[in-house]
Amino acid sequence: MRLWHEALLPLLPRAQLLGQHRECCALRGLSWGKRHAVVDYVFRHPPEWLAVYHQRVMREMERRGYRIDPRWRDPGYCGRRREPIFPDMAALKEAATHLPVYPEHDECYRRECLENLRAKGIFL
Repeated sequence: MRLWHEALLPLLPRAQLLGQHRECCALRGLSWGKRHAVVDYVFRHPPEWLAVYHQRVMREMERRGYRIDPRWRDPGYCGRRREPIFPDMAALKEAATHLPVYPEHDECYRRECLENLRAKGIFL
């Protein structure tokens, strides 16, 4: 799975948006640091950045009427099977100022995501 370009979050179909939430939960949990070619760039940044990205995913979910376990709102929460982290507030503030959060989510990456969706029959 991948993290979709942030600009696409409001446009994603239900299945992709919910899948994105599950991916964020997994990455924040036991999958943190486990190498995978598509999401390795996430591990080059502080985990707080993923929490900020995940907040934006959850904001879109709530906008569409989904209810989210409120524990995921805590940037230190890492799921039931991983100990919480103590978030670095400076890293959280820094990530919150980035739009998109990850510099890797550039125009080229946005086009790559759109092509990936097209291959699945999803045209945005």
